[in-house]
Amino acid sequence: MSDLTPSKVLDRVLVLEMVRVTEAAAVAASKLVGRGDEKAADAAAVEAMRKAFDELYMDGTVVIGEGERDEAPMLYIGEKVGGAPGKGPKIDIALDPLEGTTITAKAGPNALAVLAAAEEGCLLNAPDTYMDKLAVGPGYPEDIIDLAKSPTENVKAVAQAKGVDPSDIVVCVLDRDRHADLIAELRGLGCGVVLIGDGDVAGVIAVTDPDTTIDMYMGQGGAPEGVLAAAALRCVGGQFNGRLVFRNEDEKERARKWGIADEDFDKIYKLDELARGDCIFAATGVTDGSLLEGVKRLRGGKMTTESVVMRASSGTVRWIRGEHHKG
Repeated sequence: MSDLTPSKVLDRVLVLEMVRVTEAAAVAASKLVGRGDEKAADAAAVEAMRKAFDELYMDGTVVIGEGERDEAPMLYIGEKVGGAPGKGPKIDIALDPLEGTTITAKAGPNALAVLAAAEEGCLLNAPDTYMDKLAVGPGYPEDIIDLAKSPTENVKAVAQAKGVDPSDIVVCVLDRDRHADLIAELRGLGCGVVLIGDGDVAGVIAVTDPDTTIDMYMGQGGAPEGVLAAAALRCVGGQFNGRLVFRNEDEKERARKWGIADEDFDKIYKLDELARGDCIFAATGVTDGSLLEGVKRLRGGKMTTESVVMRASSGTVRWIRGEHHKG
């Protein structure tokens, strides 16, 4: 079977139903935008997403979630979700009910409720560690980027393929102290550097949208978010490299627990090693951002949401604007 043959398993879970799940999380989190309480916003999104999953006919397993069972009361790694345990199609779920908790607490841009779904065994069980990430949008020769090479080499390769000077390349980077050398190297090439405070799922996806003018994404962020972003790129095109980063032995032990072998600790994962086969990616905006508008609360209890849902096998991207009269 081709890696992008439509999945009979996923066919039984309506793609649009996944949007209802991210909508529920986004609406719940939106009540706490700007309230300064990250934990409360995340808890609201988690509870709403968990409840929405129960309405879907599937036998789902969370492979990337809120953490291990002793760290998270709901949507923990390994938790079963869906309304048809033992009966429905077996689906692996990667999720982040609120990607950008700090963003939400401070009413900043690009907070999202996101999830990815695939057949059992098709999403990498990434441990909750950091990951070096490198991404570029569609339309380039295969393997145009390589995480084993320097940022300068990668920028020059993309610039050459694009037919422009390296100084014409725009790179998105998470604004963190650990990226000071990376940012200096990119600016030394004359690159434009778009710094984002949080929300690197949206940052990676931005490379697929010409309207953002962002050519590449570079830097270190959460490994679970790397798998979510890879699932999105799997649907719309682009290339992604990821390499796990371990700060201590505890993190390595956690990786072993989720099936990462010692010999793969320095492995550079490509797109189809993070998210294989037919994938679904869904996201709903919590706050306004480059990808989606946030939840708008209007008079009379009405709310509007903006979501996107993608499917790898069809290459379909649907933008959905919802009106909600209860919340």
